[in-house]
Amino acid sequence: MSLRYKCLVLDHDDTVVNSTATIHYPCFVEYMEKYQPQVHLTLEEYFRYNFDPGVIPMFTEICGLSMEELYHEEEYWREYTRHHVPKVYPGFREILQRQREEGGLITVVSHSFSENILRDYGENELPLPDQVYGWEYPSEQRKPSPWPLRDLMVKFDLQPEEMIVIDDLKPGYDMAQAAGVPFAGAGWANDIPEIETFMRKNCDRYFKTIAALKDFLFTENS
Repeated sequence: MSLRYKCLVLDHDDTVVNSTATIHYPCFVEYMEKYQPQVHLTLEEYFRYNFDPGVIPMFTEICGLSMEELYHEEEYWREYTRHHVPKVYPGFREILQRQREEGGLITVVSHSFSENILRDYGENELPLPDQVYGWEYPSEQRKPSPWPLRDLMVKFDLQPEEMIVIDDLKPGYDMAQAAGVPFAGAGWANDIPEIETFMRKNCDRYFKTIAALKDFLFTENS
């Protein structure tokens, strides 16, 4: 069968792997207790602020960190994530295997570092991505900038309609909108009403389960 989309453009955290609740938020709590004890966010608030306004404004505007403190927190987070590997969501391995078997591309655009993304794919026995754009890229080339999608179009000779961005957060949606690429909201990481309402209203597609995403990607005329 022919693929619905030649190229999957995947977010990483809370889309392919279960990481915010198990790694990123615990790291955040640990860091704040040590260095910014006046800052307290619940897991739900952490999800919400990562969704909008995004991770950098969350730390600078919501948590009140200076740029120097932000760099320190980033180094702390980077070291923490070196020693904590998130688990792939059940069912996502089958999506990646099917995409690869059918000759499609697997790419990642994430706010995690590429080295961690590749490690997570390896540890979870997933087909390795054809291209990864991680946090180590310059800020103007990270999502929500459309630069990664435009770069993929050039590298792999793709048209916007041959790609689909799958992401759980608004920066991924903004990136896809700016590049004219279809967007699917990943709704399996949390049950926060504000996030789900925005995604259902604005996304081309919204999936509450990985099984529903798989059916859409690989079932003709679904």
